[in-house]
Order: sequence, then structure tokens, then C-alpha cells
Amino acid sequence: MRQHQTVLEIATRGTGFVEITRQVDGALAEAGMDQGLVTLFIQHTSASLTIQENADPDVMRDMTDALERLAPRDPSLYRHTTEGPDDMPAHIRSALTDVSLTIPVRDGRLALGTWQGVYVCEHRAQPHRRRVVVHVLGE
Repeated sequence: MRQHQTVLEIATRGTGFVEITRQVDGALAEAGMDQGLVTLFIQHTSASLTIQENADPDVMRDMTDALERLAPRDPSLYRHTTEGPDDMPAHIRSALTDVSLTIPVRDGRLALGTWQGVYVCEHRAQPHRRRVVVHVLGE
């Protein structure tokens, strides 16, 4: 077994989803392993990761709308408001999604389904630069 690790820096545009499947594929190719596991970990508490459909952009718009309903940006609902009205809802949205993902590797490729993509979920209103650690374990 071998290991390889790299960090992706992902620019977000504010609330929404950024597909990073190609960047993860690139990190996997750099690792040069045919089979194993890729673990992704986002180093933030107000952003997260998900695997979701990448064929119809309406899916991600609906996901954004659903998260808004689950954790609205209403400061009267929260005690933690010192970092702005979108910070505590961002923490809740991050807790509802994933901060890490594990994806099998088969034949040197991510073993994703036909319509699956890997996304960074930006839960803050302003653009940010998010760091995603990519750890490949395999052979």
C-alpha cells in the first residue's frame, strides 16, 4: 500500500456548490494508483462536501434552496451572530452535509456513478478560498 496527499484550493462565489470532480481526478492521477480509496476532507466549519447529481444544474439550485429552508439566515434564531447573519446557518448546513467523503478507486478512476459529481458546498454569502485535503491510499 502507498499513500499520497495533496491540498486543493477551491475558489467559491458565495452560497452554492462548486463541482471539484476534475480537480479530484487530477489529484488521483498524480498519485498514480489503480485501486484504493480517496478521502476528501474540507478544512472549514462553514463549508462542506457532497456527492450529488451533476447532469442537471437545477438539482444544485434545489439543494441550495432546501438548505436555506432548513437553516435560514435569520439572526433572531441564533445566539452566535458575531461573524455575521450567515455564519451560524453555515455551521448548521455544514453539519447537515459532510466534511469528509471516501470514494473507492477502480482502474485508476473515482468509482462514481454515471451522474455523480463531487462538490464543495459554500454556505457563506461571500466568496471564499476553501482548502480540501485529498488523501489517496492504494496501489
